[in-house]
Amino acid sequence: VPGGSGKCKSIVEGLGLDAAVDPRDPELAKKLADACPKGIDVYFENVGGKVFDAVFPLLNQFGRVPVCGVIAHYNDVTPPPGPDRTGMILGGVLSICNVYVGLKIGWGLNMSITGILLAFGIWFTISRVSGGRVRMLNRLENNINQSSVSAGGAISSAGLVSAIPAVTILEGTVFPWWQLVLWLSTVCFVGIAIAMGLRRQMIINDKLPFPGGIACAETLKEIYNTGAEALARVKVLVIAAVVASTIKVLAIAKLISTTSLGIKVAGVPASNYLLAFDPTLMMMAVGGLVGLRACISLIGGAIAAYVVIAPWLVSSGRAALDKAAAAAHNASLPPEQHITPFAEWILWPGVTLMVVASLVSFSFSMPSILRSFRRTSGTESRADEGEVTRPWFFFSLALALVLCVILQTWLFGISWWAAVFAVLLSFALAVVAARVSGETNVTPVGPMGKVTQLLFAVMLPKNASANLLGASITSGAASQCADLMHDLKCGYLLGAVARKQVIGQLAGAIAGALVGSWFYLILIKDPKTMLLTPEWPAPAVAMWKAVAEVFQRGLESLPPGAETAMLIAAAIGVVLPILEKTIPKKAALYVPSCSAVGLAFVISGTNSISMFIGACVGALVTKFAPNWSTRFWVTLCAGIIAGESLTGAVDAVRLVMTGGK
Repeated sequence: VPGGSGKCKSIVEGLGLDAAVDPRDPELAKKLADACPKGIDVYFENVGGKVFDAVFPLLNQFGRVPVCGVIAHYNDVTPPPGPDRTGMILGGVLSICNVYVGLKIGWGLNMSITGILLAFGIWFTISRVSGGRVRMLNRLENNINQSSVSAGGAISSAGLVSAIPAVTILEGTVFPWWQLVLWLSTVCFVGIAIAMGLRRQMIINDKLPFPGGIACAETLKEIYNTGAEALARVKVLVIAAVVASTIKVLAIAKLISTTSLGIKVAGVPASNYLLAFDPTLMMMAVGGLVGLRACISLIGGAIAAYVVIAPWLVSSGRAALDKAAAAAHNASLPPEQHITPFAEWILWPGVTLMVVASLVSFSFSMPSILRSFRRTSGTESRADEGEVTRPWFFFSLALALVLCVILQTWLFGISWWAAVFAVLLSFALAVVAARVSGETNVTPVGPMGKVTQLLFAVMLPKNASANLLGASITSGAASQCADLMHDLKCGYLLGAVARKQVIGQLAGAIAGALVGSWFYLILIKDPKTMLLTPEWPAPAVAMWKAVAEVFQRGLESLPPGAETAMLIAAAIGVVLPILEKTIPKKAALYVPSCSAVGLAFVISGTNSISMFIGACVGALVTKFAPNWSTRFWVTLCAGIIAGESLTGAVDAVRLVMTGGK
């Protein structure tokens, strides 16, 4: 970094150096970052001031800084706590968001970019308040923080919003906090161990894109090159969270409430068929992230479910309007003539549509599946400095196998051979999920779990616990494996140490298990009565429970007439994904999304309306303010979701402490 443009030119042209940056250039930080894409290992400091400020965020871990004549206070700067600790705290907190959202809509949200922005904003503020004596996280430290946050946020997909509640509903098994923490941490460790051995093959040799990792790398480069952009995003995130939290508080205080649509369905208010307007913002934000195409399918599914099918079921006597009406009808009739509330009846075709469509769509990933189990020809790359060595990889894999088998047999009474089979199958399916995620940016967590459920249905047809918990290993391992692969891709582009990312991922997963399990047990005291209701639809629980229930009890467990509806849904679930994959891309945009239509049958129509409104707002913003949308829309939605879900979490804790008052 010589002084003056003339010196820069002479050094590059005369001495043949790759680059020289003028410290007087107003874009010093950006040009320095562009010249050092993998960070800075050694910096000789004798300038201080803005040059030091530009260099420091780019310093790699353990970078060396010989100091000569530096401004005094720079020598007194205190480094922040390890990025894994920052990530553990944020990952634990954001795990609450995904448990809350997962029990509402059955999906989990990737928390990587949210974690990056929060960590940047927190340590920027601390650094400013301390007068610069506590420094910010640098770019690579924030990358490790991102790994921890995403791992903690993904804890819900290890079974906390699917298999665990389903087992409790079907078997009556109640899992204490310590068991959940042990189980979820071990399931996550299985996926993390697998990812250790895939990095070199998939990222370095095969050069799979892992688009989520690229997006995080670009975000990190952008916010550390131009701090103003990062601060603008953090402000949007915080303001959105505060607004959503305020509206949620008003709803909790009953100052605002769900509002009638002012229309009737089959002669009764639409609210009787779960159709109303919810003024809170979280579901609108989810719709804004999902997009207009999926939400058009969602609102279409809601109309079919709650305006067409549900009134017909009630009028024909095949289902009741609610639980009270069902109980009154069933009181004097034999069990074979009992009916269920319409919400329980329409769940079955909805679940069938989602399960069949996801498996058919996944079958189109067969080329990726085959590539997962063969080595590519060509030159094998050498191991990076800091890469997890093969001995550590095999040790971790063996440890994951042993721990997972022991916990299955000890905690859940599953046969040792079935436990071993579940883990080995999860090893293979996690590799498949990582490959598919690397090529498409979509991690097939649901289909992976369904494959395991189907195989366990053949091996142990009457054992619901083995069916559900074995499948939770597959889905949890697939989720953590793919998540870490995206993080490793980000780190590879930035020049991070892979070993430290793995440690950060494991730390975040443990934090997510600790906090997420605690929150789940506080929020859902009785899964049998609280879940599969309009307030907590828990679509993932409904899907996993339905599959296990059919294999355990047979078709006689279904409500009258549901078999025919399931067959029709299954046929649609086969035809539409095939149509979507085989017709031209432009025409495929008009094919309804089976996952969205099926989801509309499981969640309330009120939630579908909110998501559709959010998607419409997102489409309008994208059309009329494309630049603003690119910069801030995802951040805005993430802030709303975090604000409302965390406020809901605080209220759940309040209710426990005050005895429900």
